[in-house]
Amino acid sequence: MALVRILVDGYSLLHSWPELAPGRPRHSAAAREELVHILTRYHDAIGTPITVFFDGGGSPADGPKREGSRNVEVLFSRAGQTADEMIERAAHRFQPYGEVLAVTDDNTERDIVIGLGGSASSCLNFIREIESSLAEFAVDLNHYNRKEHNRYRHARKV
Repeated sequence: MALVRILVDGYSLLHSWPELAPGRPRHSAAAREELVHILTRYHDAIGTPITVFFDGGGSPADGPKREGSRNVEVLFSRAGQTADEMIERAAHRFQPYGEVLAVTDDNTERDIVIGLGGSASSCLNFIREIESSLAEFAVDLNHYNRKEHNRYRHARKV
């Protein structure tokens, strides 16, 4: 089955990635924004939609419980609910459409998603995947830009 969505435990990923938003508290809005920014770039490179789940304790005070875009959706849990529960619900709801990938360092959560027919990744492995994909995307983009630049120069000479 095709991968239909990546489900990310946002705070789990932030805690595993100290190089992202260095010097910022892991639960800060700045750290969350940096994570969403890099996940948006990752989506641009791979094309798979991403949903990032945060426990509601760090949600903006009077802000919406939903943020992001269609391709990188950001959700905060409500009082009495955890990001883990939201990931489980999403994995269950996406079952008919294809496989989801859950990104978390919570082994129990990974086992539940795998039991629902999805796949799972540790945060460290996912960080490596992001870095690799973004590096490959940059190389491809540079190659494309060089090719277009040469094509443009050649067209002007004719």
